[in-house]
Amino acid sequence: MKTNPIIEQLRGKVGDLVFKRYGDEVVLTRVPDVEGREPTDAQLDSLELFRQAVVYGRTVMADEAPKAIYAGAAKAKGKPVFSLMVGDIRNAPSIDEVDVSGYAGQIGDTIRVRAHDDFMVTGVSLSLTQADGQTIESGEAVEAPPKGGQWIYTATQTVTTDRVAVIAELPTVFLQQDELFTNEK
Repeated sequence: MKTNPIIEQLRGKVGDLVFKRYGDEVVLTRVPDVEGREPTDAQLDSLELFRQAVVYGRTVMADEAPKAIYAGAAKAKGKPVFSLMVGDIRNAPSIDEVDVSGYAGQIGDTIRVRAHDDFMVTGVSLSLTQADGQTIESGEAVEAPPKGGQWIYTATQTVTTDRVAVIAELPTVFLQQDELFTNEK
């Protein structure tokens, strides 16, 4: 259907219609009828996560540096910037593998972490703890090669205990919200 140039500029809700833009296209849908339906716990959880993602998006939009990073990625993907931000938070980064084969408890030993995200992983931090929970050392891993998804942590302490827990954490792209978006393995 060929649309009028005025309609091509519409976005949002008009009466019981919703105008959505995907790249250069306008999609027209009806407002969903949810009257009389009780949301499930999973739907309420999803709505809360979406609300938090919108807050994140608004916060990032107010900061030019991260906004520019998202804008470049959004243009390349043909998506709206805000939509990319909201989607990024709803898909938290994850740790695929923690490789301790290069770690024997000596200074200079390495632990490798493979991590990924649909947008970007901005850092990986590791903590080495004893069995009783006491921290031996902690710090940031270094991505090698850059943008390769492999992170290397180099030990700075000699460990005398025979049991060490390795905790790898991933921050969100630009905001630290440990309770929602930190993964541990």
